[in-house]
Amino acid sequence: MAQPPKNPSAVYFFGTCLVDAFYGQAGMAAIQLLEREGLAVIFPQRQSCCGQPAYNSGFPDEAKAVARKQIGFFPESYPIIVPSGSCAGMMRHHYPSLFAGDPLENKAHDVAGRVFDLGQFLLRQLDVTLKDQGPPLSVTWHSSCHAMREMQVTEDAKALIRQLENVNLVELSREYECCGFGGTFAVKQPSLSGAMVQDKVADIAQTGAERVITGDGGCLLNITGAMEKGAVPITGQHLAQFLWERTSP
Repeated sequence: MAQPPKNPSAVYFFGTCLVDAFYGQAGMAAIQLLEREGLAVIFPQRQSCCGQPAYNSGFPDEAKAVARKQIGFFPESYPIIVPSGSCAGMMRHHYPSLFAGDPLENKAHDVAGRVFDLGQFLLRQLDVTLKDQGPPLSVTWHSSCHAMREMQVTEDAKALIRQLENVNLVELSREYECCGFGGTFAVKQPSLSGAMVQDKVADIAQTGAERVITGDGGCLLNITGAMEKGAVPITGQHLAQFLWERTSP
């Protein structure tokens, strides 16, 4: 897959369903972070889901129907920035095989090659330098399974957090374990999902951190819901919103 230029003048922003429905402020923060680096941010108004829920549930035809519409919204050669390692993983790694043999195969490959996770793009493509504007704070980082294993962008997010001189990043002991969300898995297997998120919350709590940061809305929704239910006094926040909050005067 061909890579877009390292220093583009503009980017597309794919907002994701969960950012649209639950974390609009995180989406706006991501756009502001990109604009601050001098980029024009293009948000295709008719975008919707990447198709991952159907794809992961074993319905490739339905996923393809959803993905087919998304592919047409990014005609220029600009990078496509996604504030979710899970959705970025779907678009970058599964669109090519999903459209194998289809008239849109070449276009699917083109789109896939331009997809970047937000943290990955800020660090690797833009070489951003962040200046911390906030008070001392202890945080921990949770990575979604797709961000860690498909996109392999966990260390990018951590590197950005470590640029913040007043922020102490405490590593999770069981970082490689899933939080239990897993899209429809949380609905189909609620008991297993519930046990997994309790393990994750316990791991977060033992760090002594005041806040848990993640780059995926699904994980954030699952973990913060469990913490709220268990009266665990730790705040959850999306990476984009956290970085913008810490670096805005």
